[in-house]
Amino acid sequence: MKIGFIGLGIMGSRMAANLQSHGYGLVVFNRTRSKAQPLLDKGAVFAESPAKLAAQADILFTMLAHPDAVAQAALGANGFLNYLKPNALWVDCSSVNPSFSKKMATGAAARQMRFLDAPVTGSAPVAKEAKLVFWVGGDAIDLEVVRPLLLSMGNKIVHAGGPGMGTSMKMVINLLLGVGMASFAEAMSLGQGLGLSQKLLFDSLLGMPAVAPFLASKREDIEKGEYEAEFPLRWMQKDLHLASVSAYEAGVALPVTNLTKEIYRFAMRDGHETEDFSAIYEFMMGETRRSLETTKRNVA
Repeated sequence: MKIGFIGLGIMGSRMAANLQSHGYGLVVFNRTRSKAQPLLDKGAVFAESPAKLAAQADILFTMLAHPDAVAQAALGANGFLNYLKPNALWVDCSSVNPSFSKKMATGAAARQMRFLDAPVTGSAPVAKEAKLVFWVGGDAIDLEVVRPLLLSMGNKIVHAGGPGMGTSMKMVINLLLGVGMASFAEAMSLGQGLGLSQKLLFDSLLGMPAVAPFLASKREDIEKGEYEAEFPLRWMQKDLHLASVSAYEAGVALPVTNLTKEIYRFAMRDGHETEDFSAIYEFMMGETRRSLETTKRNVA
């Protein structure tokens, strides 16, 4: 069985490496070939296009940044969807909106192919350790086919329902992550503006019921002021936008999310787009510092 993998970024490279370490033969494609080199050095085959990859793959994984990238790889010039073998299975692990996943599922079915949306929860270190959570939408029979592959890359699989339900869960989860990080940054900004030390705030808040558990993992980087991307801020902003789009399609109001995604957009304009999404803390603190300096000047 030949496994195809398209998208070797922060997450995809680690996921593909875990498949390879479990003995699966890989054929891979990435726009920047150099990112595939560690896999090629261990026996993976590089395809010159998604179409050429598709001709060799029985099961295809995609892990791409946004819906447009997935659509281009699948349906663009040299896209894979017209070249996969009949009854081949495409598993899209990208963070996209549910209506897009449903559209891709329909497109695959029209070509006599199978489709699962299977986005993941977990950062780069979690991907490296094969501890991702997969949220799967699609046919239960197809899930059983790829279950061993998913468990080579993660340690938990949740079958959320039919096509688009995996990405629906991912929308909900990333909404909580993005809003939770921004809310924590704002609370810390208030605390320090009132004269409380960063250390006291961290020591007191982390572990409290009101604070999301994942925030503890961000403490060290925040204290160092180093925000190496485990989950880039620009992709968090993208996911909050896709949650907003999904809410519009479902007739649901997301006032807090819509405001938060614009805060992330401001942080992108401030130079934080390629940093980890926890850099929203640095942006919020910068705004606080500027406000305090303005207040001091006005008082003087």
